[in-house]
Amino acid sequence: MRIAIYSGSFNPLHIGHLAVLEEVDRCGRFDWTYLVVSPKNPLKDSVQAETGRDRLRAAVQAVSRHPQLRVWVDDIELDMPAPQYTIRTLDALAAREPENTYTLIIGGDSLADFRRWRSYDRILREYGVAVYPRSGFDTEALRRSLLEEDPTYKIDILDAPLVDISSTEIHKAQEAGRDIQSWLM
Repeated sequence: MRIAIYSGSFNPLHIGHLAVLEEVDRCGRFDWTYLVVSPKNPLKDSVQAETGRDRLRAAVQAVSRHPQLRVWVDDIELDMPAPQYTIRTLDALAAREPENTYTLIIGGDSLADFRRWRSYDRILREYGVAVYPRSGFDTEALRRSLLEEDPTYKIDILDAPLVDISSTEIHKAQEAGRDIQSWLM
């Protein structure tokens, strides 16, 4: 099967994440999406690893409200030793389910920073990425830049609408006492 890997802290899962999941499901390139809840992003300090199981439970609940989507919430990173580098996760998934092929789903903001990722070149060569556009990032230019480095990299740009919402915005609104329910998945 063709599996899309959508990994993140998902603190919280919101309508922007839902838009990505819907587009990945709609595009027809994948049989399933694995929503991989990460305990902690090695490049960010914005979330505590100890909340991983709580975020996993919240993700299972959120996904269950959208039964039309072919999404599996996966806890593989919660049992992996820190730091949870994406290449280790992809390799562990490939070892667990060698019959599947895997493609990482990332946003345009992540593509802009991709050279900072551990073994980014292996990810691009062996697994590939499908990039969801983000406001303020020229994903096509970023793609061309990486392909100049190695034309065998697998980088697809999803033809999807921009969704301008982030977990940071949601946290700020919540701290300001605003109702955030309409933003949550």
